[in-house]
Amino acid sequence: MSASNGQEFNTFGFQPGRRLVGKYVVGELLGKGWEGEVYHVTEAATGVERAAKFFFPERNPRDKTITFYAKKLNKLRSCPMIIQYHTQESLWYRGHRIPFLVSEYVQGELLSELLKRQRGKRLHHFEAMKLLHELAVGVAQIHKLGEYHGDLHDDNVIVERVGLGYELKLVDLYYWGRRTQEHVIDDVCALIRMFYDSVGGARMYPTQPPEVKAICCGLKRSLIEKKFRTAAHLRDYLESFKWS
Repeated sequence: MSASNGQEFNTFGFQPGRRLVGKYVVGELLGKGWEGEVYHVTEAATGVERAAKFFFPERNPRDKTITFYAKKLNKLRSCPMIIQYHTQESLWYRGHRIPFLVSEYVQGELLSELLKRQRGKRLHHFEAMKLLHELAVGVAQIHKLGEYHGDLHDDNVIVERVGLGYELKLVDLYYWGRRTQEHVIDDVCALIRMFYDSVGGARMYPTQPPEVKAICCGLKRSLIEKKFRTAAHLRDYLESFKWS
């Protein structure tokens, strides 16, 4: 990726222990994506742990991307599954002003990593239904507020197992323009795809019980859309379907 002066920004490479803008001490790299990198940081004055997302210059023209994130996170601040936004900062790096968002730091692991640790790299279908239900509850709240996630997959879900359930956080919301019904269906289809993958995907699908297949609809978008118009419909179905 090339910045306006020809410099490439494929990584910032902040090392643990580095202090940024006199306030934050860098910890480990939490994740990297198309837009930038997320680091675990600690407030130097208070010791409070945070997460900081730094945006590559070419992925944030005129601060449009970071402004979108800040506004969307603020709009969805009442949704427990959304990471809470705190503030926006900026620093100078290789002659470029690099803005970054500071948000709450969440304990847990990516859903993709949790699945890798399971026997057979999959969940029992009842566990997976519990996970899907909690995801559907959270995404239904997003939809109710007139928004959508836009990039749901198992690397954008942070999971922590607590008791009989899960504590979940969604990261990396994406902007595809003003919300439409297509965006809502995209989210629903993505939820069902995560469920499908979490119970073993194509290799296990033929042997899944009818309750699983009734949810997955063969991953056919037209069937999913007919059955689950919103995440709330999916949530309600999971709370009321009958076992055979």
